[in-house]
Amino acid sequence: MCAICGCSGTLIAKKRPARGEGALTFRLPQTSKSDDPEQVDKVQLRVIQVERDLLAKNNDYADINRQNLRERGIFALNLVSSPGSGKTSLLVKTIVALNGELPLAVIEGDQQTEHDAERIRVAGAKAVQINTGRGCHLDAQRVGQAMAQLDLQHDSLLLIENVGNLVCPAGFDLGEAHKVVILSVTEGEDKPLKYPDMFCAADLMLLNKCDLLPYLDFDADLAIEYAQRVNPKLQVIRISAKSGEGMSAWLAWLKAGCATASDA
Repeated sequence: MCAICGCSGTLIAKKRPARGEGALTFRLPQTSKSDDPEQVDKVQLRVIQVERDLLAKNNDYADINRQNLRERGIFALNLVSSPGSGKTSLLVKTIVALNGELPLAVIEGDQQTEHDAERIRVAGAKAVQINTGRGCHLDAQRVGQAMAQLDLQHDSLLLIENVGNLVCPAGFDLGEAHKVVILSVTEGEDKPLKYPDMFCAADLMLLNKCDLLPYLDFDADLAIEYAQRVNPKLQVIRISAKSGEGMSAWLAWLKAGCATASDA
């Protein structure tokens, strides 16, 4: 259970509702205690309509972040994935490949340690670490505080590495321009079907660690098919932080986004 969002129930809210519209629905499992043999051991779903948007406070902070980023021409991305997908290695490779071509900064999200932020600083970028403790995702308020600490430059790139989790980060707006989901070829091809909300929320999927494909029984085409079945508009780049495959396409995508943000 997440210590912040209480996700022991199933949150059914794929899209952020407009202010004042819609209610969030939670389905909470409840074991029947009835003596009726037909009801014994059956799971009942108790549906609670929550009239007030439980994410309203987070959304308010996200709107503030988004306005701040827009006014300063900053292109912000929320990088999301399972643990071990290679997000940090990919970030390090990206920083080195850009070689100062774009001013950039990184916000690192983990439950504990400063290890990833230290790796980012060694690679040559400013970084702030957010430790969430028992929390399973970043929230917009803490991201806004981290942005203030970084003293972000105008017309720059902000990369937010979320906590490794394909569930809760899908529903928490941080004020970013896009969510980028990273799927590693060491995972299952059916991850997009198992965690559809995250792949629906993302605009780009990086299929990472493609250098390992010759050694794995992983069907890359099938993984992409599943991802685009969930989200037909999802863009996909096959990439490897180790071999450099796909890095030129990824860097071009970043530069195009930065150009658009600075012109807005």
